[in-house]
Amino acid sequence: MTASASDWSVEELNEQLESGGDFFLLDVRNRDEFESAPIEGVKPVPTLNVPYFEMLESSESFDFVDSITEALDRGLLDDVPKDKRVLTVCAKGDTSEFVVQALAPKGYEIGHLDGGTLAWGNFYLIRTVTEAAGLSVYQVQRPQRGCLSYVVVSDGKAAIIDPLRHIDHYKEFAAEKGFEIELIVDTHGHADHISGGRALADELGVPYWLHPYDGIHPLDMLPAELEYEFMKDGWQASVGSATIRAIHIPGHTLGNIVYYVNDRFLFTGDSIFIRSIARPDLGGQGEAWAPIHFRSLASLMELPDETMILPGHFSGRDEENQDGLFVGELGRLKETNDGLQMVAKGQEAFVAFILGSLPKFPEEYIDIKRVNAGLLHPDEDEAMELELGKNICALSQAYQLVEG
Repeated sequence: MTASASDWSVEELNEQLESGGDFFLLDVRNRDEFESAPIEGVKPVPTLNVPYFEMLESSESFDFVDSITEALDRGLLDDVPKDKRVLTVCAKGDTSEFVVQALAPKGYEIGHLDGGTLAWGNFYLIRTVTEAAGLSVYQVQRPQRGCLSYVVVSDGKAAIIDPLRHIDHYKEFAAEKGFEIELIVDTHGHADHISGGRALADELGVPYWLHPYDGIHPLDMLPAELEYEFMKDGWQASVGSATIRAIHIPGHTLGNIVYYVNDRFLFTGDSIFIRSIARPDLGGQGEAWAPIHFRSLASLMELPDETMILPGHFSGRDEENQDGLFVGELGRLKETNDGLQMVAKGQEAFVAFILGSLPKFPEEYIDIKRVNAGLLHPDEDEAMELELGKNICALSQAYQLVEG
């Protein structure tokens, strides 16, 4: 269908979600898709979920627009307001166009999301953490999944930390800024999203680094079938005039690594988030790994309070700072982060807290780990299905805060 004046681009949606724009969301996806991949802003967005098939099932019309109009007459859409802007969304953007055609003549100020939640799920934006001649750091955000990755640039050379699946964004950004990507590192073997690390390294002909403990699928107990350089504690590399140092902190995974750049910026992957900390159970060994996780986090608490934490995920858009970044100084997070506060109470209290705070284990995470180990090779549709919804890598309190 052709674009119209009522279309919202994913860029406009992102702007409205970040600014707390006043609009109403009519989501016509199936309930399971709606629940697993909600659209969230810095403040709650008033939302109504009416699956499209529910509008059609009682209609005798074979015309989509007439069927939606009948659903409106039956009161199925009574909660959709006429006194504010309405955005309707579906999976790919086609169905929501019919909703606009039916409701606009009835006095609704309504538009639809161009490309649907598929386009929203593939939307990325890159923001500057710091930019200087000797060191620039950029945060690559994928809002729908709550995933973050990073580009570290110094003197025209760059490292990519935790690259996400859509690798063209990194290549295009490198061309735009005029830097050369020299190495690629993952903080760990990811469970919630498909890493772009190996694919990006292959295209660029540069090394890809991963800790060997994460080169084994923790549930299948099978070794990875992809090539990688062995990361280890104390590993160090220069990118331009910047220095990257690896610190091994097992707990979320056995091979979990954080990267410390110029003794100032700590790329924490899935260990420390802004609101919470990582869960230790995604390898199926929560009780065994929770004490290890405690000792690892306790060691990071010894770093200077001025250390800037750059996490691998966010739980909600309200974690953004005034610059639209998900970052925070360690000293402040010690006071505001529930998980880090429990570290100060000792191992026994920490383990009890963390094991009592585990969200549901997403079954698709087992296959995502297989993909990231080269044991499974999904096509694009299968990859999108695996990555449907937001990440659930933090403790349950983080998501309860978002929902509440």
